[in-house]
Amino acid sequence: MMSPDCFTGTMSADEAAAAMSAGWLDTCGDDQVEIIPLSDGGPGFIDSVVRGLGATRQFASVRGPLGDNVVAQYAILGTQAWIESAQACGLNLIESDDRNPRITSTYGVGELIRAAVEAGCRTVTVGLGGTGTNDGGAGALAALGAVCTGGTLSGGGSGLLELESVDLALAVELLSDVTLIIATDVDNPLLGLRGATNTFARQKGADDDDIMHLEGAMERFAKLCAKRPDGKDPAVALGAGAAGGLGYGLLHLGASRVAGIDTVLDIVGFDDLLRSCDLVITGEGCLDDQSLSGKVVAGVAQRARTIGKPCVAISGVVRLGKREASTAGIDSTYSMSELVGIEKSMSEPQVALREVTARVAKTWGRL
Repeated sequence: MMSPDCFTGTMSADEAAAAMSAGWLDTCGDDQVEIIPLSDGGPGFIDSVVRGLGATRQFASVRGPLGDNVVAQYAILGTQAWIESAQACGLNLIESDDRNPRITSTYGVGELIRAAVEAGCRTVTVGLGGTGTNDGGAGALAALGAVCTGGTLSGGGSGLLELESVDLALAVELLSDVTLIIATDVDNPLLGLRGATNTFARQKGADDDDIMHLEGAMERFAKLCAKRPDGKDPAVALGAGAAGGLGYGLLHLGASRVAGIDTVLDIVGFDDLLRSCDLVITGEGCLDDQSLSGKVVAGVAQRARTIGKPCVAISGVVRLGKREASTAGIDSTYSMSELVGIEKSMSEPQVALREVTARVAKTWGRL
């Protein structure tokens, strides 16, 4: 079974799974290969929901991360809705030269939530991951009715530094009869060394000065939002730092957190599918320490270990040692950059992944 995540910047999960399948069949042409692309709440989340549950895709024009309009998808089944935050503010929506978490906003995610609520949905699950933002969810809160004085909620992380007050009452009221769930790929808090800014802002275009600036802005925002009426502080909650702090903003509206990969695996019926297979191959762009905390590869490996099936991971770059991989339930790892070269892995990723999978089949297939 081929069950990868997207290879960020080069392949979607669907493209990666197709390349893996083709590579395996190049070596073991008579085998039956199951293709189950996955997501941990980031890009591909809606595809997994539609594929697994037969939900209906809905489309909405919303404000993108830099303020331009983008057409985003969400999924509906009965009174349930699933939203992929990357559809509205994903890093993939921003050209590399334009990536600037000081100004990118989650406003469009709030618009998607509002659209789902206005369509009659009473349970809304928001997949968090793959965003190009670092605004603590302030933009999404603004789209749902939150207001402020001083700075701005909808102008990105920098706008938070000048805030004088924040009032979330209208946003809370809008979702008062809605069950809000956040499906996250990480469990980081909002602030500190493991927080949203210090952990993820650099990959969204921030430099050292930006990180200090944004952390100060986030601290300001958290101070003004304070604790929820129930006395809980969302800033320290698991997943608050997901999607540039979008988790924090939604937790303030009463959201509960679930692990994104477990949510997706349950939706697609992964365990039952895996029981009928001999081997599962998973993968992502870079296999490193972060892969072991809430990501697709770790989730697949854990399920495979529980069921007693071998698990192999193919990634563009592998930065885990054999012991770390084994502890996570991964029986073997393969690096595309080592086996076919970095240049080919980046310029022809699907070809490279196909070639590597064909090699894997020579070891793991029944020839």
